[in-house]
Amino acid sequence: MSQREPSIEIRYGWVILIASFIIHTIGLGAPNILFVTLKPIAEDLGTARAVPSFAYSLLMLGTGIGGIGMGWWLDKRGVMQPVLFGAVMIALGSFLAAQSEGKWSLYLANGVLIGLLGKAAMIAPLVANATRWFDRHRGLAVSIIASGQGVAGVIWPPVVRYINDGGGWREVYQYYGIFVLFTMIPLAFLLRPKPPVVVVGAVEPGITQTEQVLGLSPRAVQVAMWFAVVGCCMAMAMPTVHLFSYATDLGFAAARAAEVLSLLFGAAFFSRIAFGMLADRIGGVRTLLIGSCCQATMLLVFSQVDTLTGLYVAAFMFGLGFSGIMPCYALMIRLYFPVGEAGWRIAGQYLFASAGMAAGGLMGGAIYDLTGSYTNAFLAGFSFNLMNLAIVAFLYTRQRRISLQGAVA
Repeated sequence: MSQREPSIEIRYGWVILIASFIIHTIGLGAPNILFVTLKPIAEDLGTARAVPSFAYSLLMLGTGIGGIGMGWWLDKRGVMQPVLFGAVMIALGSFLAAQSEGKWSLYLANGVLIGLLGKAAMIAPLVANATRWFDRHRGLAVSIIASGQGVAGVIWPPVVRYINDGGGWREVYQYYGIFVLFTMIPLAFLLRPKPPVVVVGAVEPGITQTEQVLGLSPRAVQVAMWFAVVGCCMAMAMPTVHLFSYATDLGFAAARAAEVLSLLFGAAFFSRIAFGMLADRIGGVRTLLIGSCCQATMLLVFSQVDTLTGLYVAAFMFGLGFSGIMPCYALMIRLYFPVGEAGWRIAGQYLFASAGMAAGGLMGGAIYDLTGSYTNAFLAGFSFNLMNLAIVAFLYTRQRRISLQGAVA
């Protein structure tokens, strides 16, 4: 958007943005608990690692499915109500998880309470709401909220490890539930104001409202984006879910494993902000291609590395790459489709992202249980990443061709 064109941005939009970022960061404590305590949970419950891995899968799948309903709630009543409700559900789910004596209560706590009814309100609705407050800095705004993943990855693993070492994984869940109640609920009230009014059918400058998108039906483009996000998120889940366990399997102390995971997400925080600024300059599609290429490369590196130094380097580089991927899908949706469709389309994108993360996390655990190694899991992730690259490259090629044809005309 040109600086001379009118903008919807106002100062309170930045309050919305910072509150959304903090809420998202807190909400991401739940999956980080499973990352760090995967082995202790499996040992305590007397199950295979696939059980806590499946709990994570249910959490992510529930988050995606619930996001559709939370997106609808956002469209009808604003973002504050679903966030308040979600905060209470995450707390209740954490308290239930702390009392789990078997896999079913663990599944219920993570899949239904924390995921479907809780964390579902903490990403897609927050991102969709932010896109309605920003136009000139939309890429940066979306990336700031999404960067909560990086901050959460730096903060939560060492905190979880410290509490787990002192009192066990059940105590981790209890403290987390209390923390959620005393932080998320006050922050949610900052989200009460409504965003600036935008015409419901409006599309981005330079986009013509037609029955086709990129020369294809809107449904075809949306389905392609769904397949693309499944591919990249299945690949993304392999290191993020299993890196802590992989490091300890190689013989490194839990403290070092937590450092590796924190380094990955720490790099992701700074990189995500940079990718957001880059997307405002070169567009979401090209930015996504860059991030996906980096992610694919580092999955190959993870499959071969077995030293602590190598893990530090691979985690840092993976964090730089994968962090730029997810925010780009929201930007692509705002580019290709009218603003009135952004809420449910962004929620749908996160649904398929959650399905990909769930499938990838479960597949990684299953491959380990079958082979006793994570090498093949990382290679499987690489193959799914190639699917993502092929689809996004196809969309970019069509976008580029149409742009060139318009320039010639």
